[in-house]
Amino acid sequence: MESIVELKNVSKVMKGRTIIDDISFKVNKGEVFGFLGPNGAGKTTTIRMIVGLIGITSGDITIGGYSIKTDFEAAVGHVGAIVENPEMYKFLTGYQNLIHYARMSRGITKEKIAETVKLVGLEDRINDRVKTYSLGMRQRLGLAQCLLHDPEVLILDEPTNGLDPAGIREIRDYIRLLAREKNMAVIVSSHLLTEMEMMCDRIGIIQNGKLMDVQQVKEFINTAEVMFELEVTPSETALSIVKSTYPNVQAGLSRNGITVGLSKQEIPRLVKQLAKEEIQIYGIKETVKTLEDRFLEVTGEKGGTQRG
Repeated sequence: MESIVELKNVSKVMKGRTIIDDISFKVNKGEVFGFLGPNGAGKTTTIRMIVGLIGITSGDITIGGYSIKTDFEAAVGHVGAIVENPEMYKFLTGYQNLIHYARMSRGITKEKIAETVKLVGLEDRINDRVKTYSLGMRQRLGLAQCLLHDPEVLILDEPTNGLDPAGIREIRDYIRLLAREKNMAVIVSSHLLTEMEMMCDRIGIIQNGKLMDVQQVKEFINTAEVMFELEVTPSETALSIVKSTYPNVQAGLSRNGITVGLSKQEIPRLVKQLAKEEIQIYGIKETVKTLEDRFLEVTGEKGGTQRG
């Protein structure tokens, strides 16, 4: 795949503190790249550097082959972005907002505006005042603003923040459509890990300003150790037996019994051992790791994530 965005050994120092520490990665055309990180990890700072809202201390960022540092206008000309929330004039209609925004770029025709409005599904409400829009509709209008000049790169910081489930699904579907139909590179920052799992092709995880991993979403999840949940009683006794039999294996209590990090071939042996010790066994199932499970494993976090 052809890369369109590249970060090369990028660092950011603020007030003597290293916020972003020598990170490098590429984003390809036609893919949705998810940028994940715990609170304060540096993902929003990185996005701000990509779009030129803050400077780079060292390293470089290129977009479409142009450097943000030396060819800023040419670089950002390839980009449509929403950082924080989309800003618009609420007393104007959606269409009037787009007309106003279109004046900032050359060659945007009324036909192009109509095409973009249809793409984001706002035909029925585009002539209503923005103050009457729901949050999801404002997000879609923000997407339309980003897309008017046919960018090759779309950058969205928390695009589903505050949306209801229907709105989240709409935005997710639009993002996938843009990557697939327009061959657009989409960079998405979010704390909703389940959404990222359904939306993204690859993810990059950042923690304490360092890039910890970049992988295909499916590969990232599948590299996790296979876990099995055994519905047993008494569970504490069963866990003690597991730990004595397999001292180097991950094991713990679960809601219905215990979980163990064993291969499928080892499970019959464990079942025999538990039955021999008169442990009651009611069921066995393989547990599937989610993106959240792997994210917490990699970052060592004990709780959820927020924007950072």
